[in-house]
Amino acid sequence: MIHIEQKTHTTADGTTVIVLAPTGRLDITTAWQFRLKLQECISKLSRHIVVNLGQVNFIDSSGLTSLVAGMRDADKVKGSFRICNVHPEAKLVFEVTMMDSVFEIFDTEEEALEGVPRAS
Repeated sequence: MIHIEQKTHTTADGTTVIVLAPTGRLDITTAWQFRLKLQECISKLSRHIVVNLGQVNFIDSSGLTSLVAGMRDADKVKGSFRICNVHPEAKLVFEVTMMDSVFEIFDTEEEALEGVPRAS
């Protein structure tokens, strides 16, 4: 079971952004739960997602796959999908797999929230 903290952030121009912060490991045993959470948020709450990975100390290929799937879901509805605060141990996985060039990755949650596209 993975614990996922969920917050709703409203930008100055009224865009709703969902911030998800999973804790622990994002691996074969937890990735599907995270994937479902992303789907649910994008389809029901907002097409703009920020994933804060500060509390994820391990991520494997299934964890990366769930993030890619979330990004695709957001893209389909013209949303945005940003990742921030990547744990140093997890950052290596992004670099080795070249996924750091696929995702929009920010150092802090504040930075990730700053450039979210305006509500249209």
